[in-house]
Amino acid sequence: MTVAVYPGTFDPLTCGHMDIIERTAALMDKVIVGIYENPGKRPLFSLGQRVNLVEQAVAGLSNVEVKAFKGLTVDFIHQEGGRIMIRGLRANSDFEREFEMALMNRKLAPDIELLCLMTSSQYQFLSSSLIKEVAKLGGCLEGMVPTHVAVALQEKFSAPVGLALGKDEV
Repeated sequence: MTVAVYPGTFDPLTCGHMDIIERTAALMDKVIVGIYENPGKRPLFSLGQRVNLVEQAVAGLSNVEVKAFKGLTVDFIHQEGGRIMIRGLRANSDFEREFEMALMNRKLAPDIELLCLMTSSQYQFLSSSLIKEVAKLGGCLEGMVPTHVAVALQEKFSAPVGLALGKDEV
């Protein structure tokens, strides 16, 4: 059985991430989406929320599991019985960063192969940080994140009840 692990913070999950997950699920026997705790990035969503959002998104994919992890990604992949790490690439800047990480991971775990998939062209501009910025400013997220993720983002960025000012109150 071929087990692939797609690690990331997924804060939040985007349609670009889903593109990579769905395409990987079509190629592999089993895919584990590893949600990295990474408190250093100061995520918008808690680890539990991110796991829940991704689980909802992949519910229709029978060979995909979602698991949280902390520590070295290669250790997590070994723990899960994986031999392949999946990464998505959008542009040259992604390649440089992924190449650097791939060399380190190869040194740490030479038995794990890296498989990079190019994100489909309609998602090449998406990044979690851009999505958060658009959501924070009240922009439309249609086609950029799954609907339930858009709702979660809107809830995160809406003003608390009683503090929202109307036009006449400014």
